[in-house]
Order: sequence, then structure tokens, then C-alpha cells
Amino acid sequence: MRTGVKDFVERMPAPIRLRELIRTIRTARTQAEEREMIQKECAAIRSSFREEDNTYRCRNVAKLLYMHMLGYPAHFGQLECLKLIASQKFTDKRIGYLGAMLLLDERQDVHLLMTNCIKNDLNHSTQYVQGLALCTLGCMGSSEMCRDLAGEVEKLLKTSNSYLRKKAALCAVHVIRKVPELMEMFLPATKNLLNEKNHGVLHTSVVLLTEMCERSPDMLAHFRKLVPQLVRILKNLIMSGYSPEHDVSGISDPFLQVRILRLLRILGRNDDDSSEAMNDILAQVATNTETSKNVGNAILYETVLTIMDIKSESGLRVLAINILGRFLLNNDKNIRYVALTSLLKTVQTDHNAVQRHRSTIVDCLKDLDVSIKRRAMELSFALVNGNNIRGMMKELLYFLDSCEPEFKADCASGIFLAAEKYAPSKRWHIDTIMRVLTTAGSYVRDDAVPNLIQLITNSVEMHAYTVQRLYKAILGDYSQQPLVQVAAWCIGEYGDLLVSGQCEEEEPIQVTEDEVLDILESVLISNMSTSVTRGYALTAIMKLSTRFSCTVNRIKKVVSIYGSSIDVELQQRAVEYNALFKKYDHMRSALLERMPVMEKVTTNGPTDMAQTNGETEPAPLETKPPPSGPQPTSQANDLLDLLGGNDITPIIPTVPTSKPASAGGELLDLLGDLNLTGAPPSAPASVPQLSQPPFLLDGLSSQPLFNDIASGIPSITAYSKNGLKIEFTFERSNTNPSVTVITIQASNSTDLDMTDFVFQAAVPKTFQLQLLSPSSSIVPAFNTGTITQVIKVLNPQKQQLRMRIKLTYNHKGSAMQDLAEVNNFPPQSWQ
Repeated sequence: MRTGVKDFVERMPAPIRLRELIRTIRTARTQAEEREMIQKECAAIRSSFREEDNTYRCRNVAKLLYMHMLGYPAHFGQLECLKLIASQKFTDKRIGYLGAMLLLDERQDVHLLMTNCIKNDLNHSTQYVQGLALCTLGCMGSSEMCRDLAGEVEKLLKTSNSYLRKKAALCAVHVIRKVPELMEMFLPATKNLLNEKNHGVLHTSVVLLTEMCERSPDMLAHFRKLVPQLVRILKNLIMSGYSPEHDVSGISDPFLQVRILRLLRILGRNDDDSSEAMNDILAQVATNTETSKNVGNAILYETVLTIMDIKSESGLRVLAINILGRFLLNNDKNIRYVALTSLLKTVQTDHNAVQRHRSTIVDCLKDLDVSIKRRAMELSFALVNGNNIRGMMKELLYFLDSCEPEFKADCASGIFLAAEKYAPSKRWHIDTIMRVLTTAGSYVRDDAVPNLIQLITNSVEMHAYTVQRLYKAILGDYSQQPLVQVAAWCIGEYGDLLVSGQCEEEEPIQVTEDEVLDILESVLISNMSTSVTRGYALTAIMKLSTRFSCTVNRIKKVVSIYGSSIDVELQQRAVEYNALFKKYDHMRSALLERMPVMEKVTTNGPTDMAQTNGETEPAPLETKPPPSGPQPTSQANDLLDLLGGNDITPIIPTVPTSKPASAGGELLDLLGDLNLTGAPPSAPASVPQLSQPPFLLDGLSSQPLFNDIASGIPSITAYSKNGLKIEFTFERSNTNPSVTVITIQASNSTDLDMTDFVFQAAVPKTFQLQLLSPSSSIVPAFNTGTITQVIKVLNPQKQQLRMRIKLTYNHKGSAMQDLAEVNNFPPQSWQ
């Protein structure tokens, strides 16, 4: 029977050629038909491999590689590649090495069988065979192979053959990446490579030098002496005449120029002497390079990056920024985007030079490309200062009117921050924020409403003007809910000023008490109004009962109607307000008196006010809330109830949550296996009395938290992933040694801001923890700023501190969430 099969195989026709296979596969009309062809051909190739057919092995492996490129499995051809590599024929070796590079990698032990073959071929008499071996080793050589064959690679670096030297240099780059300790082996040969006239060898030698400098500070210091030689090579490239071998769009070897500029940037960083040596050549490149073609723009961009990264002269930096300014006028969108990104990185260090291109940057806000728009918006906010605030805000408000919805939230936040920092007057500040709320009220952050209310409250002389503007702004239009909320709050506070018509800043309007109540009742019944907005409106109507004299009965009627509302929050407020009218009418005027001026607490960021624009607290920022307003103690008690017991570590969330029950669940998820509580979650929680603060550190609020701060506690990096870095710094108090105050600093090294940033933490039950409000909810890109937040930890038993942290934020349009454990606290922080 075996004899019959052998005769049958011998009579089998020769396998089809690769070209015929490609033509056949391309005739397939469906994916299923293509798979059928591939399976049939794979079966024929397997049969040929089993029969040890040396005649057509090369052809079969070539076809297998083509199928691999189409995405079909081809692992069964790995050993056949090794057999081809061992062959003496160059055509077999070529396909064998190509197959090894495609089908093998260092994770598979099969590749170790190639080591001896590669070593033999590196010493082969034919340069093309040596080149194949170098390419393969440089592509997929493992650390073991690199150690075994580094000597042969180093020998080929010293050969006089330019073809082999350039391939050996690239192979040496791979060897250094795999085995950095072999770097010194290539040091003598690398120096000599820069004397080579062949551009290919020069290019690969610069790549090798760059790799060595990036991986070793010692090598970086050693190679700084080569800066004059690199400058000379670059100068020859610029000044050389036309060379058809190296010319690309009229520029001599732009690829080599870019590589040299990149290496100069590494060598000149933080080094005065090297930077001074390359200043002149960088100026020559910047002024002599042709910008009509993309090739010249690539060299100029690399030149700009080098100038900005080294210790260059101020005039040279201005020249670099002017080049980026010219890029902004280019028709190519990619070049404009690159220019905006580069200017955004340099605006902090060269603010005045970038300011000269402000008009061009603002024009980019009108670009059709959304990526360019976003970069232009970020750069425009970075350019805002006290001198140009009015003009820049005018342009940015115009942009806010016309931009796509995905830009409105970031643009509104940027305008709020800039206006708060550089506002020339309170009236301008109020007008600007009201304009934002009118234009993009649905997109503003949750803290916009309380911040504007605080601004209005503190601007006593502007109360009449503001309430009149807000009244006119919401007439018949309740679509912008944050604007309606602010308007309702202001009408409730200053409704008497609105009716009296005492506005001096603009022509007063004549409004009756009934017209004011009509507006607020319309807000209550509007389908656009959220539960929060209705809460604002009902509270405003109640406040007007002490400010209006002729409509008190109407107000009582409205309040009593909502005593049976299906909205539980509105119903509770209305019932409590009814009780004020009936049982506690003598207290009503005192409870509903006008809000005092609010002081802004800046110890832990811009504000420590309650930031609520969600669905649970419709009366924010009231230091004397009516009886229906949410009480801080009850909020703390609710949180303790959710966590299940008084021995829990109380955690104060960084932002308000709209659903307390789910928030408690998230906190329990965060605590995980830290065994935070001794009682089961279902155990009833005992509510702390008002006379006893729920957190032990609250008793320290009447005196400074720390007097003599212990120094010398090292900071730690608690988290570093995806560009987000969280650092902890520590402080201790001599007055209460059990208290550790941890200040977190969150920074962002990516190219986009991280928004809606929330940091939560949990500790075991033997500790107590208080998490104060953060300085912001946006972590700026490019490490241009940080978010700070304070954690107070009480550790009476002096046990080793452990903590679990939970991070949530939005980045590049995606919601990110991560958990991490911090166990590397320094002993000084808890002992």
C-alpha cells in the first residue's frame, strides 16, 4: 500500500506557482470561496511538506507567506523555513529568512534553532547572504541570540563594505535594545561610522548613536564631544550642490538631516556648551530650508523641536515660533495641526513670542477640521491674559455660539476660568458668564451655577442689574436649565429690587409682583424644567413671600398645591414651606432673609462651596437654608447608613452624587477586601448625634490643624498609568501625632485634558479618613497644571497605613475608571 501512495505522489503534478495562486484567489467572489481555495492549497502544501519535497519547498513556503499576509494560519511552515535557511541556494535562503521574520518571534523556542545558521551566514563569503542574516537578527533576534551573535555583528561594523556596515548598524540597534549591557562593545566602531561618506551608513550610524544616547547617560556625556562633527555633516548637507542620488524635491537627503537634528536635540538638552555649538547651524537650517514642499517643512519642524528642547538663544526661539506661525498659514491641515500642538507646548515658556501670532491662532477657530479647532481653542485659552481678555473673550464667545456640541463644554469651562482670573470688572464678569449660560447652558459643568450665584451675591452693587438681566433672559425660554436655575435663585433673593425698578446700570423695566410669580410658576410647570430647576423655582417663590407684600396669599396657594406633587423632593419642600406658613410663621422672615456675602475658601483650591447642579439638592450655596434644605449632618449620616455602621471610615465624596444609594454601592466596591467594617453591610447604622461630629478630626476645626510640621517625610508616587500620575506628600502634627495629612497632586502628561476627574480613597476600619474637596475636576494636558486634594487620616493605633484608591475621569471621549492599592507609605507617615 505504501508503494502505491509513493507512486501516486510521484505522479502528482507540480504545485502551482505563487503568481497563479494570487490570480486564483483574486477571482474568488465571496469570503467562503476564498477560504475554500486557501484550505485546498494548504492541504496540498502540507502533503508536500510531509513527503519532504525539496524541489518545491521554496515555492510552497512563498505561497504560505502570502496566505499568512491574508490573515490565514501558517504556523505549520515554521520548520520548513529553517530547512530553507540551512540550504546552500541563495533563493532558498531568501525565502527562508523572510519566512522566519514573518512566522517566528522570540516567544517561540523554534527560533533558537536558527542561531547556528545565522552565525554561519554572518561569516559567509557572499555579502547578500550576510545581509539576509543581519536583517533577520535585527528583526526578531531574542536576547539569547543577540548575546551569542553580538561579536559577529561588531566585526561587520568594522568591515569596509558599506552595504554590510549599514545593515550591521541597524542590527546593533536591535542588539542594544535587547541587551543594553552590550552597548560598550559597539562604542569604538560607532565613532568611526561618522567618518563614512556613504549616506546610508551615515544614516544608520546616527540612528545607532541616538539609541545609545537615549539608553545611557554615560554614553550621552561621552558622545557630546561629537557635536562639532555632526554640525559639520549637517552643514555639508545644506551647502552641497545638487546630487541626484540624494535629492528629494530639491533638498539633499532630508532623511539624514532629520535624524541628525533629532540627535542634536538629545545631545544639547540641558547642556550649555553643546547648545551653543549648534546654535549657528540651527539658524542656518531654519533660514535656508525651502518651505514650498513638504520635505522642507519636515526639516523645519524638526529644527523647531530641537531649538525648543536645547538651551538656545532667545532670538533663535523667536525664529522657531515664527516658523510655527508660518505653518499656521499653510494649506495642509496636518502642518497646521502640528504647529498648533507645538505652540501649545511652548506657550508657557515663550508666551510673548506666541502672542504675536494670536490673530492667526484665533482664525484657526473657524477651521473646518475638528482637530485643528480643538487645538486652536486650547491655545487661545492659554494666550488669554489681563491685557487681551476682552478681545479674546469676544472671539471665544463667538466660537461658542457656532461650534459643534462636543466643544461647548470645554469652551464654556475655559471661559469661566479665564473670566474668573482676568475679569476687568464684576459687571463684565457677570455679563460674560450669563452670555455663556444663554448660549451653552446645557453644556456647562455642575459647579457653574453655584459659582455664578456666589459671584452675584458678592457683587452687592450689581444685584438690581443682574436680577433684571436674568429676568429678561428667561422670558419665554427655559431651555437653558442652568441659566433658569440662577435666574430663579436671583429672583427669589432680589425680587424686591426687580419690582422696584432701581437699576442704574441700564434702563429699568416695570415689572409687577404677579408678573414675577407668573414666570416662576411657568418654570414649575414647564416640560423643560428638571426636578432641580423646579426646586429652585419653588424655593424662590417661598422667599418672595417675605419680599412681596401683595401676593402672599397667591404664594401660599402655589406652595400648598405642590404639597401633593409626585416629585418627592418638591412635595417635601412644599410640605415644609406650608408648615412655615402655619406653625412657624413668626420665624419665616428670619429663615428666608437675604443671603449674606459668601467668602471664598481658597485653602484647597478655588472654592470649597457645595457644587450641586444634579438631581438631589435644588438649593445650593445657602449658608442659612430654610428647614427643607439638605443638612450636612444628615448627608454624613446617610453616607454612614450606606456603609453600615459607626466604625466605618467616613469618606466625603469629591463631587455630589445624584443617587446616594448607588454612590454608597460604589464606595463599598471601592473598599473591596480591605475589610473596612466590622459589621455586615446590612447591619443598621447608629446615627451620630449632632453634638458629636461624625469624623474625629472635625474637633480640630477651631484651631490650626498643624503647628510644628514634621519635615523629611519622603513623597511617593501612588499611581502612574495612561499618562495620569498621582503623587502623595505628607505632613504630621506635633499637637496630634495620630493625624497624618496627605496632599495628593494629580498631573496629566498626555496631549488632552482629563475631565470630570474624581478621586476616592478607603482605608481599613482601624483608621479614620476625611477626603476634602479637590482644587478642580480637570487635569490639564502636557503637565501644565495639577489638581490638589487633601486627605486627613487618623491613625490612633500607629498601624502601617494601607489605602485603596479609585479614579474616574473622561479622556479622549471615553470614560475611564481604575482601582489601585497603595502599600508603600513611608514609615515616617504612620509611626
